[in-house]
Amino acid sequence: MPEGSNPITIRVLEGAGDLSSVAWDACAGDDNPFLRHGFFRAVEDSGSACAATGWLPRHLVVDGPDGVPRAIAPLYLKNHSYGEYVFDWGWADAYQRAGGRYYPKLQAAVPFTPVPGRRFLLRPDAPADLLDALATGMCQYAARLGASSVHVTFPQKSEWERLGRLGFLQRLGHQFHWHNEGYRSFDEFLARLSSRKRKAIRKERAKVAEEGIAIVTLTGADITEAHWDTFYRFYKNTTDRKWGERYLRRSFFSLLQEGLGERVVLFLAQRGGRTIGGALNLAGSDTLYGRYWGAIEDHPFLHFETCYYRAIEHAIEHGFACVEAGAQGPHKLQRGYLPVETYSAHWIADLRLRDAVARFVEQERIELREEIQALAAESPFREA
Repeated sequence: MPEGSNPITIRVLEGAGDLSSVAWDACAGDDNPFLRHGFFRAVEDSGSACAATGWLPRHLVVDGPDGVPRAIAPLYLKNHSYGEYVFDWGWADAYQRAGGRYYPKLQAAVPFTPVPGRRFLLRPDAPADLLDALATGMCQYAARLGASSVHVTFPQKSEWERLGRLGFLQRLGHQFHWHNEGYRSFDEFLARLSSRKRKAIRKERAKVAEEGIAIVTLTGADITEAHWDTFYRFYKNTTDRKWGERYLRRSFFSLLQEGLGERVVLFLAQRGGRTIGGALNLAGSDTLYGRYWGAIEDHPFLHFETCYYRAIEHAIEHGFACVEAGAQGPHKLQRGYLPVETYSAHWIADLRLRDAVARFVEQERIELREEIQALAAESPFREA
C-alpha cells in the first residue's frame, strides 16, 4: 500500500528486543504501560512469551523514509489459545473436526492480560492509513505462514471499527471498570452508592480490619527482590488453585520493575508482621490497571479489599480517572465497577469457517449488548 508516492515495506521483528526502547515507545506513547517496550521485553525476555510456551514473537514494523519506525503491531504466532481471554476454542474444535488445521494462528495482543488499548502503535506523525497497511500485512503474513487466522484482541473501538471495514469479523465482550467522578475520598465515593451497597462495602472492609490485616502500597524502587519472591508465591498459589497453568516466570516481575519503574504499584496485605497476600497493578497516565493477585491465607473479603477497594483509594489519592481490574467478574458490579464494552476482530482464511463464525459473532453481539444493558440496570449507584 502506498504512503504518498512511496511503497510501504513491513518488516518482522523476532522480539521486542530487536528494537530500541526509544523507537518502540515513540510509537507506543505514554498512556498505557502494557504497550510500552518494557512490558514486552519483560514478558519475552523472561521466557513467559516465547516459542516454547506457544507465543512466538513476530512483531510487524513500518519504517519511515528516514529508517525510523513509524508504526508497530505487536504480534505472536501461536499454536494454542491459552492466555488470550477472548475464547475461540469452539471455533478451533469445529474446524479441526471438519478436517481443517486451526493452529498456528496469529495473535495481535498483549500476552496474558486482557487490557484494552491500541493494537496498532502509530507515532503521532504517522498517517492513519498505516493501520490499514499493518492489518493487511497481518493477513498476508498469515497466508505466507499457513496460519488459519489473525486475531486482534482488546483493541480500541476506533481500531475495531476500522478493522470491520477491512473485512475482519467484529466480536464484542465486556469488562467492569471503575470511573472517578472527581471523588475526594473513598467515603465520598461510597456516598454515591445506594444505602444497601454502601453498608455492604463498609462491612466487608471492617471484617478485613478486624482480622488485623493492613494494606501496604509499594511502588518502583521500594519493591525489592524479596518482595517479588513473596508475591510470586501468591501468584503461584492462585494459578495452582484456579487453572493450573502458570503463564508468567519469576524473572518477569523483576524485569517488569526494571523496565517500567514507578509505574509498578504493589499492594501487599500484612498480618502479624507477615505478608499474606498481594495485588500487582500498573499505572498509566490516567488509569490504574489491576492485574495479578494471590494470597497464602484465606480471609473473608481480602481479595475485594486488596484488588478493588485499595485500587479505588489509590486512584482517588493520585487522581486516576479509571481503574481497570481485568476480565470477567460480575461481582465487581456491586463494588462500583460498571460494565463497558470490549472488542476483538478476526480474519479467517477459510471462507467456510469464516461464514460460520460470522453468523455466530453477529448473534453474540446482540446478546452481549443486551447483557451489558441488563448489568448496567443493576448499577449500585444512586440516581442523581
